[in-house]
Amino acid sequence: MSVKFNSYEYELQHAQLMVQVLEERLRQQRIAKYGPDSEKLSDLQLELLEFEPGVGNAEVTAESEREPLPSTSDKKKRRKHPGRQTLPDDLPRAEKIIVCTPEQCKCGNCGADTKTIGYEISEVLEVKPAEYFVEVTKREKRASTPASKDRLPGTPASTPASKDRLPGTPACKKCEAQGVFTAPTPIRIIEKSLVSDAIIVDTIVTKYANHNPLYRQSVILLRDAGIDISRATMCGWVMTVGEMLMPAVGAMRRELLAGNYIQADETPVDVQMHDRRGKNHQSYLWQYGTPGGETAFDFRMGRDCEGPKKWLVNFDGILQTDGYAAYDRDIGGSKMVHAACWAHAQRYLIDAIKLNKQDASSVHIVASMDELFAIDARARNENMDDATRHALRLQEAPRLLEKIHEQILAMSKTVLPNSAAGKACSYTLRLWKRLTIFLEHPELELSNNIAENSMRGVALGRRNWIHIGSKEAGAKVAAILSVVESCRRLKIPVREYLADILPGLANRSIKSLEQLTPAGYVACKLK
Repeated sequence: MSVKFNSYEYELQHAQLMVQVLEERLRQQRIAKYGPDSEKLSDLQLELLEFEPGVGNAEVTAESEREPLPSTSDKKKRRKHPGRQTLPDDLPRAEKIIVCTPEQCKCGNCGADTKTIGYEISEVLEVKPAEYFVEVTKREKRASTPASKDRLPGTPASTPASKDRLPGTPACKKCEAQGVFTAPTPIRIIEKSLVSDAIIVDTIVTKYANHNPLYRQSVILLRDAGIDISRATMCGWVMTVGEMLMPAVGAMRRELLAGNYIQADETPVDVQMHDRRGKNHQSYLWQYGTPGGETAFDFRMGRDCEGPKKWLVNFDGILQTDGYAAYDRDIGGSKMVHAACWAHAQRYLIDAIKLNKQDASSVHIVASMDELFAIDARARNENMDDATRHALRLQEAPRLLEKIHEQILAMSKTVLPNSAAGKACSYTLRLWKRLTIFLEHPELELSNNIAENSMRGVALGRRNWIHIGSKEAGAKVAAILSVVESCRRLKIPVREYLADILPGLANRSIKSLEQLTPAGYVACKLK
């Protein structure tokens, strides 16, 4: 009888777990249907949306942001006003003086003139709209003074007197043989281009830093300046700049491989395929960078391991990635250390909580992981170096790691492997050795978030420029993104950087490329 009871109890528990998995799958489908804002909605709210035909994103967002009505007994807590915001001191100031009215310049009592005793000063942020104009370049031409009958218009009738020639006499044949001299042509990014270097740089920055596609820039130029420059012409500028930057990005790659720590990540981006089908192909941009330093993008048509295998050949430092299996297949050198990312492990648990808000076990594990991240947050707030942070980690992290490991092992025995919580447990336990390896390497970050943040520009950009124009353009776009993102990381004004290095870059020697990378550029500026 007890055996039968135990079997019924087991079947009931298994059925409850299966119901939970099915409810999670249904919730996942509804969130995918109604968008990210629907994650905040309860299962009942999502179910009610199913009965409302034609529900749009605006309705879902409004529902997710709706707050419960406050109780009448609750007292309103007034937030402390942060104070008036001040404008940066390094911005140039332009003064505008507003004088008093004529009535205020005379005393209302005796009629005598009043005196200026000071000013009431206020500051506002002002802007000058972009002003397009034609820059006319005149290159000076010079020549030896010829005879009077052959004299060029506007030249003097005689040359300065010398010891052997009287004033007013024509120049000798040797002087005339020198010919006409013209001032040298300034070096430009694109020779004989209709536009200046500043316009080309602005086009690059507007597309890859401000995420404004070329067709919009073409429309804006026509609207604001009455100049019709086609998207194809602008695309030619972009491809030329991308090709010019590729050798510099190659130098960035060599610098990264010579270091001892690289964070890697990848993201999809569509490529326009010029074939009969006319469909876009899903390619990938792989990113390799170091915290606080440069980052380089690599364009690949697929997501297989060939990309990182070629890029990281013979790399013997620390490689930090997510759990993607492509990084496990003969990547890097024989001494390479592979580290994992705690943010990804936590994210799987957070996804499980979104699907099942009653999942107390996942909530407790996430809270324990937050304590782990709090150790590094304290180190950042106190400006600790790697050695001091490492000592703090060794003091506080081991007990937390043991606690997290025990919690995950316990939860893995109570959930189905295919449930969201089960997948979170499997992911964390599979990568446990890589997750805890930070205890052996002081420079290692807990998460790969810095690399993921560098992908935001690509994610925002592809919503606007939709796809890369061709397979051949991929490497050039990757080169531009490498420079733009590295400048952002190193806090270099990207316009200034591109304007400084692009003119004549194609004619620079290979040895000088190390000085032209964003990091090399900063080093030269500091000298």
